[in-house]
Amino acid sequence: MTAYIRALVARGPGTTPAVEEIHLPEIGPGQVRVRIRAAGVCHSDLSMVNGTLSPPYPLILGHEAAGEVVEAGAGVTRVAPGTHVALNWSPPCRDCWFCTHGEPWLCSTANVAALENGSTLDGAPVHVTLGLGAFAEQVVVPERAVIPVPSELPWESAALLGCAVLTGTGAVRNTAKVAAGDSVVVIGLGGVGLSVVTAARAAGAASVIAVDVSESKKALAEAAGATDFVVSGETLSKEIRSRTSGRGADHAFECVGRAGTIRAAWRATRRGGQVTVVGMGRADDMVQLSALDIFSSARTLRASVYGSADPDAEVPQLAREVVSGALNLDHLVTDRIGLAGVPAAFERMARGEGARSVVVL
Repeated sequence: MTAYIRALVARGPGTTPAVEEIHLPEIGPGQVRVRIRAAGVCHSDLSMVNGTLSPPYPLILGHEAAGEVVEAGAGVTRVAPGTHVALNWSPPCRDCWFCTHGEPWLCSTANVAALENGSTLDGAPVHVTLGLGAFAEQVVVPERAVIPVPSELPWESAALLGCAVLTGTGAVRNTAKVAAGDSVVVIGLGGVGLSVVTAARAAGAASVIAVDVSESKKALAEAAGATDFVVSGETLSKEIRSRTSGRGADHAFECVGRAGTIRAAWRATRRGGQVTVVGMGRADDMVQLSALDIFSSARTLRASVYGSADPDAEVPQLAREVVSGALNLDHLVTDRIGLAGVPAAFERMARGEGARSVVVL
């Protein structure tokens, strides 16, 4: 079965994405066709069009999504038509060195920024973001790029599990391993940063200090579980130390992806503390730290790629937590839009407004 569907396409850097008609390929062995029900607007999608990243064009945007399987190819065993799934933009191969050594989030064959999957636009190949291109009515993806979730899980929650929630929660649970009684600073309160806040509180952190450039994020931070809110500025490290007995925080999470905020996270952390970079930044945005400071502070600086998580195991676990009421994601969705509303959502994101806009189809 072939299909023409509507999708949000970027024709080039700096251009405004527009809804266009795409021709999807017939599914092959090991592939599935998914009807998209909800898709979150992630900062990584904005990075595909604002110059932070340099993907090939034309490009179907979107990667944080959930939907219903409508067709399964030969040999598919994981799902069947009617199965509710969250999409996985970084499906591990399970065969490379990283996968066989317990680090599937670093899989050497995953994390392709944009590729061709047989879809066409005006008769010519069109690329899809992170192998998915999920700002679309339907997608055709490999079986390993879908993760079954309970049918009672709301579509919007299922979509957020595939990126923002897994990334933020995994950064706390897997990468930093925040423990009860720890002090935590979270810089940047988009969907990922707010997920870090929630996970840190759930881990038993004694204080979770949420930081953003916009005062309007205070209510969102408090809804996520923050104990304190600070507007970012030149005195940030002083503000953090005043709330952490003069030492600085045990953990700082940078959820922006900029050299300046990485340095701010570094300065806000105590000696011997941990700085976890969750945000994805530009290749030419260089982070400068003093060699003496690195030695004398004894801090650890590391990144958290996709929450250092195995999505096949952890997305279903998070889904169970949402269904049981143990994990509340209601505060993360601040706007519900259609495909044509994504460019305006990008503008809100660039201004630092809201948490997650979600495309509902």
